[in-house]
Amino acid sequence: MHATNDPDAPDAARSRGSRAGSLPWRIVWFWLVGFTLVLALTGLLLGRETRLAPFLIVLPALFAGRGTVRQTVVAAVWVDLVVIASLIDTPLDTLAADVGVVVFALVFTGLSVAGAAQRVRREGEIARLRSAAAALQRQILRPFPLLTDDLLVQGLYEPVEEDSRVGGDIYEVVDSPYGSRVFIGDVQGKGLSAISAAFAVLTAFREAAVSEPTLTAVVDALENSVLRHNSFAAQAGERERFVTALVLGIGSGPEAQAINCGHVEPYILHGDQAGPALRHEPSVPLGLASLTPEPRTVEWFDFPPGSTLLLCTDGVTEARNAEGAFYPLEERVTRWGEVAPRDIARTVHRELQQHTGGRPTDDTAVLVLRRRADTGSD
Repeated sequence: MHATNDPDAPDAARSRGSRAGSLPWRIVWFWLVGFTLVLALTGLLLGRETRLAPFLIVLPALFAGRGTVRQTVVAAVWVDLVVIASLIDTPLDTLAADVGVVVFALVFTGLSVAGAAQRVRREGEIARLRSAAAALQRQILRPFPLLTDDLLVQGLYEPVEEDSRVGGDIYEVVDSPYGSRVFIGDVQGKGLSAISAAFAVLTAFREAAVSEPTLTAVVDALENSVLRHNSFAAQAGERERFVTALVLGIGSGPEAQAINCGHVEPYILHGDQAGPALRHEPSVPLGLASLTPEPRTVEWFDFPPGSTLLLCTDGVTEARNAEGAFYPLEERVTRWGEVAPRDIARTVHRELQQHTGGRPTDDTAVLVLRRRADTGSD
């Protein structure tokens, strides 16, 4: 099953980051030679003195914003040589002005090279931090498949390392004395502070799932963990966060329990029938219980043998294509009647890649739940 719990992924991300700031050399030479020839021919055809410096010096600056340091150096040297060559045959009475043009070109192209070096160094630091954050996030999430006495859980977790900061998608499945407890959540915001909040909630779930007899008590423990984390965050001058979450309790019977705290709704697939598993409106996200007087309550829903339960984060439902349209998960789910449960997560990943053109903008987590008694039919 596709998952990105790969120890080599940070190195791959650094490699992608180093290539991201490089232009094809054919483009570099096309602009250098082409732009120089255009300016020279324009001066000859119009019968006027050719002054290339005011125009050519913009090229190293352009390469400094998109290319490598080496490409910017090549552009700078090319421009300096062309400017000097264009002034060789000028009269002596303009020598002072010509020297000023050369000095101006040298200074400006030198600044372009320095700017390129600073940009590449900054991008490298961002890539290292991003990869380290993604690696930390992978370490707190267990790889698929996940097993309990009742469930076989397959899925995928795909962090977006090309973004400036990784997000806070989290999940867990725990075998408890009260049945299987399943958790999927999404921390508001991105970056290391979001991962810190995710770790706090995940730790609280792992403890409460095996110690609390009711699902509402588990969710209360998660609410308190978010409030404690926000209290520490406020003392450190960081922003407070909330967490959307879906918590399930699944035993051996044909029904299951759910408390939805502002999260993406789950979908049930049974034969050729598919649709939302829950009927009630979700409660408020974790950390915001004080905003509503209504307590969170358990909703029971059918999860019979032979059915499949699909959970995901908003990295799936809010993925956009080039026209800005969201990925139509509810519509696509109805077409997966013939898809084997073990292939559903892979199908979601493939369709998201097609929908976004291979450029997702948010982390993606998908869980596919099947009862262990039916794993032989998978």
